[in-house]
Amino acid sequence: MSKAGITLATADPSAPAVRPTGRRGVELALIVLAVGLSVYGYCAVGLARNGTVPPGAAGYGAGLGVLAVLAHLAVRWRAPLADPLPLPIGVLLNGVGLVLIYRLDLETPGDRAAPAQLIWSTLGVALFIAVILVLRDHRVLQRYTYLCVTVALVLLTVPVLFPAVNGARIWIRVAGFSIQPGEFAKVLLAVFFAAYLAANRCALTYAGRRVWGMQLPTGRVLGPIVAVWLVSVGVLVLERDLGTSLLFFGLFVVLLYVATGRTGWIAVGLLLASLGAVAVGRLEPHVHHRIETWLRPFASIEAGEGPNQIAQSLFAFAEGGILGSGLGLGHSVLIGFAVKSDFILATAGEELGLAGLSAIILLYGLLVERGYRAGLALRDPFGRLLAVGLASLVALQVFVIAGGVTGLIPLTGMAMPFLAQGGSSVVTNWAIVALLVRLSDSARRQDAAGALR
Repeated sequence: MSKAGITLATADPSAPAVRPTGRRGVELALIVLAVGLSVYGYCAVGLARNGTVPPGAAGYGAGLGVLAVLAHLAVRWRAPLADPLPLPIGVLLNGVGLVLIYRLDLETPGDRAAPAQLIWSTLGVALFIAVILVLRDHRVLQRYTYLCVTVALVLLTVPVLFPAVNGARIWIRVAGFSIQPGEFAKVLLAVFFAAYLAANRCALTYAGRRVWGMQLPTGRVLGPIVAVWLVSVGVLVLERDLGTSLLFFGLFVVLLYVATGRTGWIAVGLLLASLGAVAVGRLEPHVHHRIETWLRPFASIEAGEGPNQIAQSLFAFAEGGILGSGLGLGHSVLIGFAVKSDFILATAGEELGLAGLSAIILLYGLLVERGYRAGLALRDPFGRLLAVGLASLVALQVFVIAGGVTGLIPLTGMAMPFLAQGGSSVVTNWAIVALLVRLSDSARRQDAAGALR
């Protein structure tokens, strides 16, 4: 039909509906590439250290490959329209993390962490598969809003009852077994924030008074979510887990901004974060010491006490140069006790160089971008906020950790997603990837349903 020079095309009702196709073949090819790169790295460490391929290379490759293929089959069966990138990215990052931890184990034969990390990775992939198989619709999570926040607050509070480790009370240790409940709590809080803000987004945006040119919601609407955030952050401050406190604060501000569309919340968030950082830095000796170390990383060398962890980390990055010293040929073990956890990125920077480190950061960036893409494509407010929240968790955590070990910001002590030693962290991050896969599948299904109307 043509009118005023404009042609309008109408759909032919007799034409067959276009059925969206999945991209599982692309996903499988990327998984094979991810497993191959991980096995190559494992062999490169053995050749650099001993001149031979490690005897466990075949078993490592087969184990990682079986886990990845099982996860792929679950996605192919239950989420055939999902984004093909999050799962291969998770496999590659997890595989590289296992290689780096195995490489550091060779320097610390009395403290072998790779076998335990492999077990935790297996549990993480099992959780990924369970989420894909059981959670057919992400909107089901909205029914458990207050259950999620209750469990999250309990998980955050329990470590207060246990002794501090390295100045922080964030672990539960029983009979040699340790777990970090805060890792699981962050996903539950993301679900709560997304569900609550989705249910009250109109009241948050249009109700309340204007103060200094900014529309503030009523206390009845904003009060519960602020109270939950204050309680969670307050508990973490008592536990001296300021990295997770910063993570939760960033998640809260990002989701509040996405729900309301008001940039004023970003300004308020930055102001409150600055005031909180100054206050805690002055009042808490543990945090004050870290700030002093950040401001003067080479002060211990000047005092004749030798390099501290930050200084050793900076030396490792400098030694790596553009292409790195090669897997197995660095000296990042000099960093000390946290080399396999907080400072695992220094090993990557020294042995893979700026090129390898940039590739790792780009993988994280791509994972975050796919999460945001799924959020933009989803039509329901809860799914959109949940996708943005989960992707922001990864983005904020990578920024906090990478910024700390490179001297950009004070060190906070968190686990690099998938790379660092930490069972709770790797299991939780596999759950995040599973939810992003489910959300991306739902987004394409909603697009297909809208196209058929």
